[in-house]
Amino acid sequence: MRNPGAASPFLLVGDHAGRDIPRRLGGLGLGAEALDRHIAWDIGVAGLGAALADRLGATFIAQRFSRLVIDANRDPARADSICEVSDRTAIPGNRALSAEDRRARREEIFAPYHARVAQELDARQGRPTVLVALHSFTPRMDGSDRPWRFGVLHMDDSPFCAAMLAALRADLGAGVVGDNEPYRMDDVDYTAPHHAIGRGLDYLELEVRQDLLADAPGQARVAALLARLLPGALAGLTA
Repeated sequence: MRNPGAASPFLLVGDHAGRDIPRRLGGLGLGAEALDRHIAWDIGVAGLGAALADRLGATFIAQRFSRLVIDANRDPARADSICEVSDRTAIPGNRALSAEDRRARREEIFAPYHARVAQELDARQGRPTVLVALHSFTPRMDGSDRPWRFGVLHMDDSPFCAAMLAALRADLGAGVVGDNEPYRMDDVDYTAPHHAIGRGLDYLELEVRQDLLADAPGQARVAALLARLLPGALAGLTA
């Protein structure tokens, strides 16, 4: 966690920021090349989250374990919270898991991360808070190119998502900022619905194309853009 207890109204989280795998799982049967790919983590989000947290004076909570071990943005009751295939790549270590195997991963990896997010939100009760879930997406998936640079994901009515969608489109152009693209937020998502919507808080689930976050300078550029737009969007809602 970066900047615990920071005063900013923004609480940043990175559900897929890391790619660690417990040693006992033997790399899930995958080689280093596969674990470098987007299937294992949201490339660039760890650096983006740290840079943005410092610019905003905000707390950033990052999941350090790979989404392939268990997805921190899926209800663990869902079968696809531990995937057997990701973007056409088989995950040998996830085949035919027992209920005990799944429970162990949930208790070791999923539960502590979400407990830490809940703890931070509990400590902020009575303070203005917007949950910002940072994600990144591969420029090409399942054989199709993705033209968006950013995507704003939301469910139902989120004034802050609408404000950030408008701000990003005004700054970058409507064609490169997706509204519920390249993914649509629905009941598959866990973090924002559980921690923000469940508490009556506003939120933003932001997707950033991974080529924009491929190195530290790129992460710093995106952090600078977001550090400029996020406070302005919030100020517009609270004015």
